[in-house]
Amino acid sequence: MTRLSILLLLLSCLTLQAASPKPNFVVILADDLGYSDLGCYGSEIATPNLDKLAAGGLRFTQFYNTARCWPTRSVLMTGHYAQQIGMDPQYGKFPAWVRTLPQRLAPLGYRSYHSGKWHVTNAPRVVADGGFTHSYHVAKQDNHFHPQRHELDDKPLPEPEGAWYSSIDIANHTIDFLKEHAQQHAGTPFFTYVAFTAPHFPIQALPEDIAKYKDTYTRGWPKTRAARFERQKQIGLVHTSLSDPEPQITAPSGKESDLEILGPGETRHAVPWDSLTPEQKQFQATKEAIHAAMIDRLDKEVGRVLEQLRVMNALENTLIVFLSDNGASAEVMVRGLGHDKAAPMGAAASYLCLGPGGSTVSNTPFRRHKIWTHEGGISTPLIAHWPQGINARGELRHTPGHVIDIAPTFIALAGGDIAAMPDNAPPFPGRSLVPVFVKDEAISRDYLFFNHSGNHALREGDWKLVSSGDEGNVWELYNLSTDRAESHNLATQEPERVKAMAARWEKLQAEFEAQAGPRPEPKKKGKGKKAEE
Repeated sequence: MTRLSILLLLLSCLTLQAASPKPNFVVILADDLGYSDLGCYGSEIATPNLDKLAAGGLRFTQFYNTARCWPTRSVLMTGHYAQQIGMDPQYGKFPAWVRTLPQRLAPLGYRSYHSGKWHVTNAPRVVADGGFTHSYHVAKQDNHFHPQRHELDDKPLPEPEGAWYSSIDIANHTIDFLKEHAQQHAGTPFFTYVAFTAPHFPIQALPEDIAKYKDTYTRGWPKTRAARFERQKQIGLVHTSLSDPEPQITAPSGKESDLEILGPGETRHAVPWDSLTPEQKQFQATKEAIHAAMIDRLDKEVGRVLEQLRVMNALENTLIVFLSDNGASAEVMVRGLGHDKAAPMGAAASYLCLGPGGSTVSNTPFRRHKIWTHEGGISTPLIAHWPQGINARGELRHTPGHVIDIAPTFIALAGGDIAAMPDNAPPFPGRSLVPVFVKDEAISRDYLFFNHSGNHALREGDWKLVSSGDEGNVWELYNLSTDRAESHNLATQEPERVKAMAARWEKLQAEFEAQAGPRPEPKKKGKGKKAEE
């Protein structure tokens, strides 16, 4: 191709871009969904709508969250690490320089909508504070069949009179907001944040959805996990070994006495499947069936949202991003409305968690779970679908990405200047993903930083330094180009690399704490709200 023809092609692309309306943005966030829980990421769970998005767009193989609900959501809404904005640990208020994504998009002509979980305690949601035009907030749930508190535009709603199920009603409000937008603001671009609470514990699902998976998991954790891993390798998602289960790991939440409430079928450890009694095997298989049913239903509700986008002729020019806020959870506990052993498993009166065995399957092929900063805790599926803006269909993107990249990507595509920051604000630590939408190329960045609940990590290129508070915070070192299973600790072979990376982690942590500002005085015991999970 001659220089002249290349120039003409670039000019035509620029002209087309200038003539095209700004893209709409939809973020669909799952809660506690593991890396391998979608069909297009190796699962046996039926997720045809999300699979179709992947087939018509991109799947990222190395995309990261923060290992926990509220830090990920805070990063998504601000574009900054949670440590920079006083959200991990939670300070009680943002620094004055923080602007949320709806606040950044509003001057660029966007209307914004939110439906579902929020969990960004420091940020406004409704338009009076520069947030969302409309917000349906599931403020307190602890039961997928009953919202203990839910709000519309910050005003409390009465308890539902009829049937209510979290994924269905979150989708219902999303569709209502989109319909209103189509009717009253058809020429205006929008940002819609769909924050499902599934498949977060308690695992509860509609009976007809559970029945679909009744016998799927009776073969046991190892066989299900091995089958997922084989599919992942065939797809090309991973180039690593399968990590070993870690039966010694116990999630920090919950207590041994919970097992008395839950009954003899439960276990707090991912023990070998063959060591379980027949009763325990059936109990664990049923829990996995419920977890699968929740994801199946989530996918159905995503399908209804997509249909609304089609009806309003918005699907072609909408960038849809799907991800999870952390890896699957190993927690086993009872809280909220409690657990009735006599109730059918997965019903409104039951309170069950997926637990470490099922979580190990969901996070295939990685180590650990939600809360930890090993790959199982921080790796998320990431689907990007935008027919008008992404020409690739069904391709993989292997370049590492992080939830810090979403805000700058949206702002850049909306025509904003991602370098323009409020006074005293640090620059975005993330990068625009727009070049990666065109081809699978490395994003230039120095590091990716992780710190949650005593678990630390730093990624530089393919090197990852990681430590766990429950193991004395001893640094481990892995080369992720061949070992995302984190099976071969190279710390003793690379002591200088460990020393340098650890020093950088400490320096970054200190810088981020300074940017967040001074911590407020601790509240007296019994005061203040406990964070949602």
